[in-house]
Amino acid sequence: MTEYRPEPEAPSAAPGTAAPAPAGDGETVPDPAGPEPLGVERTPTGRPEVDAALDRLADADHLPAEGHVAVYEDVHRELRDVLTALDAHPAPGPYEHRS
Repeated sequence: MTEYRPEPEAPSAAPGTAAPAPAGDGETVPDPAGPEPLGVERTPTGRPEVDAALDRLADADHLPAEGHVAVYEDVHRELRDVLTALDAHPAPGPYEHRS
């Protein structure tokens, strides 16, 4: 009796990426269902430097999943710099400058 052995599955694409489709002549062509923007709306914060950093998150919409980390790290660094600057020059508190 012959033992049943399923054929190995083709490697799948990473989540958020499109697997290339084989062309008739052995070439692979990109799948048209590639990365798509999430369409998440963002409310402006009123701080230009923070809004600019958060706007950069849209750059990840057009990258495959493995490219997202670099964008996220860059935005994180920018936001951390903004917070560090606030700590270095804090706004006056409500009880300062009273006579």
